[in-house]
Amino acid sequence: MTLEEAIREYQEDGYEVTHVVASVCGGCGGTSFMVQVTEDQAMRRTCLGCGLAEFIGDSDEHWDEDDAEECECTCGGEEFAAALGSSCRPDGEVRWLTVGLRCLKCGLCGVYEDWKIDYMPSTHLITRA
Repeated sequence: MTLEEAIREYQEDGYEVTHVVASVCGGCGGTSFMVQVTEDQAMRRTCLGCGLAEFIGDSDEHWDEDDAEECECTCGGEEFAAALGSSCRPDGEVRWLTVGLRCLKCGLCGVYEDWKIDYMPSTHLITRA
């Protein structure tokens, strides 16, 4: 199963994933990351190539550094490829975000976090992978 397939299959609350965007480092174009998550459904990825840390979706609005934990695969891997899935309303606004990770050690793909978006405008979130 590919990362995109894992995200599309997940469909929280039955909302179809309408867009999937792979995470790409804004600094060097890298696609390998360490990923942190908080209890408040916020995620940040750090590029393994250049060290640039960037938030996923609207995570910058909910980030708590003291609550952040590294994501880890069941195989013990902590390096990932990442992608952001979004479920949109009929008007194009984002309803739900889903973050999937693919372990670079074993290749396992899965959804690590998802959260509802209850404000507008929100279309800018589609590309904040």
